[in-house]
Amino acid sequence: MIINLARRAHDHNWELDPIIRSLLDTDFYKLLMLQFIWKHFPATRVTFTLIDRSADQHYASLIEMDELRAQLEQIRKLRFHKSEIIWLAGNTFYGKRGIFEPAFLDWLEHRFQLSDYELTAQDGRFSLAFRGLWAEATLWEIYALAAMSELSTRAHLKRLSELELDILYARAKAKLWDKMERLCGVPDLHISDFGARRRHSFLWQEYVVNAMRDVLGDNFLGTSNTYLAYKHDMEAIGTNAHELPMALAAMAKDDAELQSSQYRLLELWQQTYGGELLILLPDTFGTTQFLRGAPDWVADWTGQRADSKDPFVAGDEYIAWLRERGRDPTKKLFIASDSLDVDQILQLHAYFAGTIRKGAVREDFRRASDFRDSSRWVPGRRIRFSSGWGTLLTNDFRGCNPQGGTGFDPPRLVCKLNDAEGRPAVKLSDNLAKALGPKAEIERYKRVFGVEGISEKDVIT
Repeated sequence: MIINLARRAHDHNWELDPIIRSLLDTDFYKLLMLQFIWKHFPATRVTFTLIDRSADQHYASLIEMDELRAQLEQIRKLRFHKSEIIWLAGNTFYGKRGIFEPAFLDWLEHRFQLSDYELTAQDGRFSLAFRGLWAEATLWEIYALAAMSELSTRAHLKRLSELELDILYARAKAKLWDKMERLCGVPDLHISDFGARRRHSFLWQEYVVNAMRDVLGDNFLGTSNTYLAYKHDMEAIGTNAHELPMALAAMAKDDAELQSSQYRLLELWQQTYGGELLILLPDTFGTTQFLRGAPDWVADWTGQRADSKDPFVAGDEYIAWLRERGRDPTKKLFIASDSLDVDQILQLHAYFAGTIRKGAVREDFRRASDFRDSSRWVPGRRIRFSSGWGTLLTNDFRGCNPQGGTGFDPPRLVCKLNDAEGRPAVKLSDNLAKALGPKAEIERYKRVFGVEGISEKDVIT
């Protein structure tokens, strides 16, 4: 598929070209979590808020509030189409058909509507909140982030001439090609697109996803963007996120229930789903404490996703824990997903796909051909490994602006659960720089869960 991205950007009229055109244009895990919430917490009320991690980006000075409000209004009017519901009902996800219950799909088609929102601006920053029933507010997360990201992109595109737009996209395509070329042909490499929330634009994500499939073939597993999976007959990828343990923890009655809530969530998830959807995300309150206190049956889950811990460290910790529990790590799946780019993807793949020392990956594997040369690999996979490639796949325009500057740097926005049933939600993370919540509650959570294995480092995206 060839799209003249420069021409589309030059002729763009946002009123005629909404950013979000389908409610399926969201991460697949949001739909899985939505069914979980609909099933177990239909009356729970929550608030989501937009959080700007950047120190110098002032979105309210860059984006007109009326533009953002118009996009939000457009999104709120959307409904799931019959054809989309039929696809969700009949498609095979993770090898299983019928993963979505008929009653849930009926509710999704006939009664689902996004909650209202509150939008203000002060000192160059937007304040955006979504309040209401959990099942009506949760999908706003990806829509809001994608809208903010693309409105930022459009504001910067307006400053370029058509020739400069040609140059911008030519450089971005060359950069993407260089990344794909380094990955092409690497034995047993597995990569998925996780880049919907902070993408450059919908059209660019679509271009990137199709290019990845064309170049990498079976090494490209699919996309977290449910609409692109639906439109292009790809695998929809995703399981769950921090939102769930954060909500259950917020609703805990005391410290003991707070500490055990992370495992109560797993019980409920296991009752709802099974098989390849049983992927642990243990870092909400710290991976080390999670694994130390986990019931034995948790080791029977399919795998683990690492989000905020050094993935080399997180993978080693998971493998050691599995061995302590008498499980075979080579039959489990480890997914890295935090701020990944080509170098780290290749290094992690080499490290976990064979018994190669972590240092040796960096010292001895220097060229793309090194990773394709099977004679350099030490036999013996340590664990099944996959990369969830996000922002630096779908929004890496660093150095591409023909006018120079940082105008097209990836946004550092998050939209997270703020409270559940009126009680503040907290995320500690394995990286305290990502911690969310009121300071007093963060300190309480640190006391309850401890801080073993938790560090603090700069957040890239």
